[in-house]
Amino acid sequence: MHTTHRPTRRLMLGAAVALAAPAVWRSALAQGRLRPTPSQTEGPFYPVALPADSDGDLLVQGSRRYAKGHAAQLEGTLTDTEGRALAGGVVEIWQCDAQGHYHHPGDGGRADADFQGFGRVTVGADGSYRFRTIRPAPYSGRTPHIHLKVRLGSRELLTTQVYVQGDPGNARDFLWQRLRGEDRTALTVAFEPAGDALRARFPIVVAA
Repeated sequence: MHTTHRPTRRLMLGAAVALAAPAVWRSALAQGRLRPTPSQTEGPFYPVALPADSDGDLLVQGSRRYAKGHAAQLEGTLTDTEGRALAGGVVEIWQCDAQGHYHHPGDGGRADADFQGFGRVTVGADGSYRFRTIRPAPYSGRTPHIHLKVRLGSRELLTTQVYVQGDPGNARDFLWQRLRGEDRTALTVAFEPAGDALRARFPIVVAA
């Protein structure tokens, strides 16, 4: 006598869970990914020629010392969206001096020669980077900001700008005003007292 075995409720539930598992796993993975740092325009003042000294200390060039403005340290980590350090990645920053002038022909060559104005560091195994510079200064039409670019080998992964939390110029800045919600939060950081200088942390996440 042939007996037909009907699937029990438990078996049917188990099969449904097995079928759904890959989708649930993919959803959980997606939720665990880090949000990429928002990009912004490069602006007109990326250096035409890089300074002979283009390390991470923008306040010292050989015997020259830049003592204007408020010394600040900008630091953080460079990771991909899975949180993995991008060892070998290169972080660049450039900004105006304390009087609001860039080392660029388009700005009339008026920048203080004692201010390096551009820095570049290669990220190590832990993904950390650090620059010694000044708290960004305003110039005509713009709130204080630091330009930042990330490269990995021959690829350019990110160009953006870093803003100062609580600066009154932000509310009048057209690029800062265009940022929405999480993007504005991601690019606006606190420059807090740390001894004789200020310190700001800016984590960078890129889709590598």
